Amino acid sequence: MTTTRIYFSGSYLTEFTAHVIERADEGRRIYLDRTAFYPASGGQPNDLGDISGANVVDVIDEGARIAHITSSAVDGLEVECRVDWPRRFDHMQQHSGQHLLSAVLFERLGLETVGFHLGAAASTIDLAAASLDAKEVAAIEAAVNERVMENRPVTVVFEEASEARDLRRASDREGTLRIVCIEGLDRSACGGTHVRATGEIGPVLIRKLEKIRGDLRLEFLCGLRALRRARADFEALSRIAKIFSAPLDDTAALVASQREAFQEADKSRRKISAELARYRGREMYQTTAPGADGLRRALHRQASGSLDDEVRGLAQGFTAQAKALFVAAVDNPPAVLLAVSADAGLNAGQTLKAALSTFGGRGGGSALLAQGSVPAADQVEPLCRVLAQAV
Repeated sequence: MTTTRIYFSGSYLTEFTAHVIERADEGRRIYLDRTAFYPASGGQPNDLGDISGANVVDVIDEGARIAHITSSAVDGLEVECRVDWPRRFDHMQQHSGQHLLSAVLFERLGLETVGFHLGAAASTIDLAAASLDAKEVAAIEAAVNERVMENRPVTVVFEEASEARDLRRASDREGTLRIVCIEGLDRSACGGTHVRATGEIGPVLIRKLEKIRGDLRLEFLCGLRALRRARADFEALSRIAKIFSAPLDDTAALVASQREAFQEADKSRRKISAELARYRGREMYQTTAPGADGLRRALHRQASGSLDDEVRGLAQGFTAQAKALFVAAVDNPPAVLLAVSADAGLNAGQTLKAALSTFGGRGGGSALLAQGSVPAADQVEPLCRVLAQAV
């Protein structure tokens, strides 16, 4: 026996009575003769709600029938069902908003929508496009919201696939198609739940663009989601404005100015740190006794972090003197640096590369300074011993 899909005829019916035609999984998998619960399909998540008091946690389309997965067993032959309306209406706003957005993108820019996903926080469409600039996005967003305010009727019709015309995107289905129409703008084959008119979609907010496998992914929010997001954005900007004691409209320029000042200050800090490190390197050289071969050797170890500009400055300060060899190493992630003076009698890049090859590591560099990594932390100490004895 097939399940009659009430949501095909109307998305606003959320309370109904149905007969149980089959049970499975100890009464937690229910098949009804008719249902208003929408199963996950076409990028839209399933409905939630309850059947005779048992929470519906999943709705699965099995072709001719729909399975309702409940949190507890459902008894009786006739059951009272209730769809979670706030969740349903939210999905209706997002899905109808997607149809409207896709239609305007196609109408204005000729861009085809090749994918749709309705997420818990935001929704996305994938476009067969290389890019969109900020002006195009703003123009599309404005045009979509104009169509919302026109309150165009959104209707559902059923037509044979062989006779359906003027679809925004051709359908590969056969038989009867369910077609969702936005008056004067769009006709799309779709099985989802939708609003009665574009005004019910509410505001449409485009949030983000990113490249995904050659297509362009556009993130958007509709209705109450868009309102909540706009409120959160406003409150975040207000907090930033308060921190800077500045009007809200001035925060972008002020943050940009502060960022530039910070970058300059950080650049100066790093320069001073490197100079100080080179000074410390020269001091280290003075307190390091030469070996029997006249070469002064130094080892710098740290448990974690990186072999950054400060470490390199230390190495360069040490090896700027005569007959010097400097090894620096970090355990996490396992990495090593080798620096030598010009008269040390060896090439740092070649020496480090040869040593790393015996430990399965990789790296290289110039004749005076080289750097590399090894697969494991326990290889760092023996590698340091090898490099410290290099001649």
